[in-house]
Amino acid sequence: MSQESLTARYRPQNFASVAGQDSVKRILSRAAATGRVAPAYLFSGTRGVGKTTLARIFAKALNCQNGPAEEPCNQCPVCRQITLGAAVDVVEIDGASNTGVDNVRRLKEDVGYAPLECRYKVIIIDEAHMLSKAAFNALLKTLEEPPGHVTFIMATTEPEKFPQTIVSRCQHFVFKRLPQADLVRHLGGVLEREGIPAEPSAVTLIARRGAGSVRDSMSLLGQVLALGSATLTLADVREVLGLAGGEIFTRLVECVHGRDLQGLHALLTEVLDQGADLGFFLRELAGCWRNLFLLNQMGDAARGLIDLPAEEIDVWAAVAPRFSLGHLHAAWQMTMDSQRKVLTSMEPALALELLLLNLACLPDLLALGASAPGQGAAAGQAAPPRAAQAPAPSSAPRPDGFSRPPAGAPQRPAPAPRPAPQPAPQPSAQSQVQAPPRPAAPGPREPSAPAAMVRENGAAFGARPEAGPSIPAPPAGPRTWPGFVAFCAARPDGSRPLPGLDKARGELNGADLVLTSPHAFLCDRLRAGLPMLTELARAYYGPGVNVRVEAPVAEARKTRAELKEMAQADPVVRQAQEKFQARIVEVRPPINGKAQENEI
Repeated sequence: MSQESLTARYRPQNFASVAGQDSVKRILSRAAATGRVAPAYLFSGTRGVGKTTLARIFAKALNCQNGPAEEPCNQCPVCRQITLGAAVDVVEIDGASNTGVDNVRRLKEDVGYAPLECRYKVIIIDEAHMLSKAAFNALLKTLEEPPGHVTFIMATTEPEKFPQTIVSRCQHFVFKRLPQADLVRHLGGVLEREGIPAEPSAVTLIARRGAGSVRDSMSLLGQVLALGSATLTLADVREVLGLAGGEIFTRLVECVHGRDLQGLHALLTEVLDQGADLGFFLRELAGCWRNLFLLNQMGDAARGLIDLPAEEIDVWAAVAPRFSLGHLHAAWQMTMDSQRKVLTSMEPALALELLLLNLACLPDLLALGASAPGQGAAAGQAAPPRAAQAPAPSSAPRPDGFSRPPAGAPQRPAPAPRPAPQPAPQPSAQSQVQAPPRPAAPGPREPSAPAAMVRENGAAFGARPEAGPSIPAPPAGPRTWPGFVAFCAARPDGSRPLPGLDKARGELNGADLVLTSPHAFLCDRLRAGLPMLTELARAYYGPGVNVRVEAPVAEARKTRAELKEMAQADPVVRQAQEKFQARIVEVRPPINGKAQENEI
C-alpha cells in the first residue's frame, strides 16, 4: 500500500496554516465572513504556492455550518466532505482534461441548479489556461452574471493565456513565490511534527533548491527522508539531490582567479561524476558571483544582503578583493546568460566547460574586446594598460581601428604637414582646428563588461574615436552646403562619413549652421553627432560657428470630416466616382505617403 506524501499529509486546512500569501488570505477570509463573494476569482502564480489549497479552504469557509466565519471549523460534515473531496456542491475540474466547449456547456447546466447541502456551489477549475478559446467564450456570460449561489475559482500558472474578457470578469489574485526564510520555517515545522532532527544548513539548502515553491520543497524533503537516516544532514541532502557542495564553488573561484584551466577541467569532471543538477549548479554559481560583486563593491555593508552563514561570508569576503569590479560583473552576467544555453545544449557538459574556461580567460577577453579590432595582441595575453603606453601622439589608436606597430618594429614615416588654407576666406591661423588635449589616463584598470562589447570606434553615428578625428584642410572657394557635405566625407583618416548628412539641408545664418530635415529620426541622429559636426563646421566655415538641428514642425491633424471634404473636392476623386459609380466610404490620413491600413 502506497504511503501518503508529505504534501498531502500536511496540506493546510485553514487560512492561518497556509505559508505566505498573507494579503490574499486576509481578503478571502474577510469575504467569507462578510458574505461579499465575487462571481469569479482568478488565482495565478508559479507552481506549488497554494492556489488550489486556498481555493478549497475558501470553499469550506463559505459553506461551513458553523459560519459564516473567517476560518472554517473543519469539524462539521460539510467541512469534512470538502476536505475529502466528496462534497456534491464543490466541484473541482481539471482544465487540461475538460478543454472542450461541451464540457463547459454541461457545467453551465449544473450551475443553474441550487446547491443541495451547502450555501454556495463552488466551481474550482485547475490549470484553467488549458481551456480552448470556444470554452472561454462559452464561459463569458456565466462568469459575469452567475446565479447568486455560485462562484467560480480558476487557478493557473500561465495567466497570459487568458483572454482579457475573462480576466476583466474576475477578481485576480497573484500568488508570489515564498521567501527562503518562510520556506525554512515551514520545513522546520514539518520536521518537528515528524520527529526528525535536522541540521539547519540541510533545511536551508532544500528551501533554496525549492526556489519559492512549497510543493517542490516538500517533495524534495520527502525524497531525502526516504533515505531512512535518523537525522537530516547536509551530506545526505547533497547526495540524494545531486547538489554540489560549497567547497566546490570555492575551488572553482580560486581556479578562475588563478587561470588554472587544468584544475577547472578536473573540477568539472568531479561535478559530472557526482551527477550534480546542472541547473541548480549554475544558479549557485551565479549567486557566488553576485555575492563577490556585492562584497567587492560594498564591503561589510553587503553582509546583510547575502543569505549565507557568517563563516561562509568571511570566506567570500577574503576572495572578493582579488578580482576587479569589471571581472566580477562580466562573470556574473556571462553566467546568467549561459544558464539556458547550457541546459538546452545538445552537449551540456561541453557547454558548461566552455563557460568555465571563458570565465578563467575573461581578463584577456575583456582586454581584447576593449582594444582596437586590428591590434595584434597575442592570444591569452592581456593588452597593456593605457597608462603604460607612451603619450606620444603617434601611439594613439587610429579611428579606423588600426594602431601603431609595437616597440621595436619599423616605424612609418610621419605624414607631411597639412597645407595651410587659402587666406581669402579665413585667416590661416584660424582655419586649423586642433583636437582638444586628451586628459591623462588613470592607472591600470580593466575595462567593464559593456566596454568589452565595443568594436569599431566609428561604427555608430556620433561615436568619436579616442584620439579625435583627423580634420582636413578646407578647400578654396565659397563655402556652400554641398561643399561642406563633401568636406565631411573626404576626411583623410578614412573614417566613415556621417550617416544621413547628405539627406539633410543646411543653411548658414550668421554664426549658426542650421540643419533641417523632414524626418525626426534623422534629426535625432544629427543631434547625437553634434560635437563632431561642430568641429567640422568650424574647420570649414571658420571658428565660432555653432551647429543647430531643427526638427520638423508637426502638422495639425485633420479630422475625418475635413479629410472627407478634401477628398470630395479633389477632381481626381470626383472623376473616379462618376466613372465607377462609387461613393466615399472612409477617409484615412496618410503616413509617409502610405494610407493607414490598420487604423481603428
